[in-house]
Amino acid sequence: RNADSLLYVSSVIIGFVGLAYAAVPLYKIICTDTGLDGTAKNVAQKFDPSTMKPVEGAKPIRIRFQSSLSDAMKWRFTPETKEITLVPGETALAFYKAENPTDEHIIGISTYSVVPGRAAQYFNKIQCFCFEEQKLNAHEEVDMPVFFYIDPEFAYDPLMKDVREITLHYTFFRSKY
Repeated sequence: RNADSLLYVSSVIIGFVGLAYAAVPLYKIICTDTGLDGTAKNVAQKFDPSTMKPVEGAKPIRIRFQSSLSDAMKWRFTPETKEITLVPGETALAFYKAENPTDEHIIGISTYSVVPGRAAQYFNKIQCFCFEEQKLNAHEEVDMPVFFYIDPEFAYDPLMKDVREITLHYTFFRSKY
């Protein structure tokens, strides 16, 4: 009986440890597929440029770009493109600049959010640098592109009728110490 209890408790502990390791990748997959929690959809594999047409008569949306760094990150990281105005269905390309002013190589990884969160489901990134490690050598500077569009359905959603501005915010974290 004690052996059965020990086996049961051990199984539960191993199960919880496994869930803890799987939580971040699962969260990332779920949020990028559904647009939950202010996470823009990543649609590079589904994007068909021939079907992308600006919605006629749609009100323009201002897209603002912001950036920040964690306390441990020694880079400089700023949006080169401060804002873009577009209509749903129109693609756009924006750039961020990252610079490593130190004498050491630094690896970083970024996360992003879309504000207001309810617009995230319509913010579709075709190409970006998020969730991938980026290595900058000492004193290296790079431009990082973000290619995106606002889903044409945004123009027809009554919950989006008052949204005229969307902010895309990236935060870089030091990946390895």
